[in-house]
Amino acid sequence: MKKEVSSLRYAMLLKPHPNARYRQSVSQLAMIELQAILNAWSVETEPVCEMLGSEPFLFFDAPQMPEGLWRALSRHSACCLLCEAADGGFLKPLAKEPAFFLPEELPQVLKYKGKTNADFTMMLLNCAISASAFARSETPLTVLDPVCGKATTAFCALCLGHNAIGVDRDEKALHEADTYLARSLKLNRLKHKRSAGSQTLTGGGHVQTTDFVMAQSAEEQKQGDTRSLRLISGDAGQLGQMMKAGSCHVIVGDLPYGVQHAPQEGRGVSSPERLLQRMAAGCAQVLKKGGVAAFSFNAYTLPRAKAAAALEAAGLEVLDAPPYNGFAHWVEQAVERDAVLARKP
Repeated sequence: MKKEVSSLRYAMLLKPHPNARYRQSVSQLAMIELQAILNAWSVETEPVCEMLGSEPFLFFDAPQMPEGLWRALSRHSACCLLCEAADGGFLKPLAKEPAFFLPEELPQVLKYKGKTNADFTMMLLNCAISASAFARSETPLTVLDPVCGKATTAFCALCLGHNAIGVDRDEKALHEADTYLARSLKLNRLKHKRSAGSQTLTGGGHVQTTDFVMAQSAEEQKQGDTRSLRLISGDAGQLGQMMKAGSCHVIVGDLPYGVQHAPQEGRGVSSPERLLQRMAAGCAQVLKKGGVAAFSFNAYTLPRAKAAAALEAAGLEVLDAPPYNGFAHWVEQAVERDAVLARKP
């Protein structure tokens, strides 16, 4: 008779967040992210949030720790400490396996008006990867943000050891992201090469590009253990003309909230819904089969049902079952942030 393996109980201390408004939503979003990660490794358990003293912990059971899962849990956007929960209420701290490729603070340091919370971006990226067919991949993925602004999503992807592509029409924002990354790489004495050029679009025309290739050391650079970032100054509605079909594993973007700014189309102003509709077909084209597109938005200016409809019209399958239908949370008076994930069949 096969001996039954008893489950171990684990506890994750959630890190305090400096943004008081976001702090109220951390437990909710952290639970979604944790469930997504556990689902990706086929761990059947129902995490719970409990307060120990005045600190929030997420508790979950696992009969074993599959290879790769501990690294994914260590990279959880809200993880401050991982512990084994022993009998008698004792917690045994365990060493995390973060394995960040670039400094963990890279997405956090650059501050600007309208910036998406970097922890939220990391959470959404982790959820998208977990929901994709590439969750357990041991090789770097390619992450695209078609509305990248100053490249917070790209910096999160690089920290996790993935390659990144950022597209935006705001040349000033791209220049600031370029300058910031170059300065950060120099300060941290990381090997890198930067180049600027022009890329011809399928069907005519061209876009300006900036490319970074980086490594953690000279030896790794020689061995080809590098990561790349491409910043493209172009229209997200032309993704299919900029990139090869099936070239991205995951797409993550934060759509304009339509409060202080809105996406531009020529001289007019389009709605976030119109922007997503224009991007959706290109997103579906450049995604690999089994890849996932994740977009966050202001539910007051773009209802979730309309965001989902735009992605479904492009042939993507919206993930409506738990935990992926519980992202909605209050940000400020004019913003209730939500997110929708959709997989390419």
